Amino acid sequence: MPRVHRVALLVLPRVIAMDFSIAAHVLGAHPGFEVLVAGHEGHAGPEDGVVIVPSHPLDVLDDVDVVVVPGFGDPHVAPPDVYLEAIARAAQGGAKVVGVCTGSFAMAASGITDGRKITAHWRYTAQLRELYPGTTVVDDVLYVEDGNLLTSAGAGAGIDVCLHLIRTLFGVGSELDVGRELAAGPARPGEQRQYVDVFTPPRADLAETRAWALERLDQPLTVDQLARHASMSRRTFIRRFGEETGMPPVRWLTLQRVLVARRLLETSDWSVERIAVASGLGTATNFRTSFRRETGSLPSDYRRRYRTAADVAG
Repeated sequence: MPRVHRVALLVLPRVIAMDFSIAAHVLGAHPGFEVLVAGHEGHAGPEDGVVIVPSHPLDVLDDVDVVVVPGFGDPHVAPPDVYLEAIARAAQGGAKVVGVCTGSFAMAASGITDGRKITAHWRYTAQLRELYPGTTVVDDVLYVEDGNLLTSAGAGAGIDVCLHLIRTLFGVGSELDVGRELAAGPARPGEQRQYVDVFTPPRADLAETRAWALERLDQPLTVDQLARHASMSRRTFIRRFGEETGMPPVRWLTLQRVLVARRLLETSDWSVERIAVASGLGTATNFRTSFRRETGSLPSDYRRRYRTAADVAG
């Protein structure tokens, strides 16, 4: 039987209950995780009137697969060294460390983000960059993955980053199952903007055009076709699409096609050639190239890995 991934949810001093509960709820909804609540007795204090009591000591972080560091209040004040040392040991031991919102500050204070890329809620990225100049802080994205470090923006992005983690470990099918249970859609791409501070004029909401494209991913689609469907000029469409999704139309189409291909690799016995056509990625060669660029795996390796992971979800 495939092993279950042990997850430690860290109860920092001044922990933000919403960030903590999002990770607990989303990851706890998947049977492939054993969720543990870890902290140091006497240090945990509420930030918003909710007291979270750890069930395990901090040394449990030495023997887990994932550590989730929720946001906490006053992030310019680093948590006690006992927390930072536990985070550092976990990362050095190969655990995936996931920061939600200001949890990135605790990760940076532990030293594990030096020379790495991370993000946080837009309100705090400048402060994060100033406090930890050795870390590359990426602005205005939902989440950033750099090796075994995975950091996200605020609460809404916390849902996305947890669903992304499920997709990474157990596949698209598991992510969709958990999302359905939570009444949430698939994880948004990490590079999508955190928010759009733009009023939407009539006919500028492109959700209908994106839905139209999703039904036709197996067909050749051009930016001009998408713009015509949205009744916009090409230039206006590209600008509006970037404002709504944080990426160019062609990039968005590629990500959606890779998502379809991942689902087919997990759930069907179709050949690579057939999946390439069905997902709109063209030839088998182009499919392998695009798939490896986006996922880091060849289609055959991905299929073997996630057929095994599906046993846990089942």
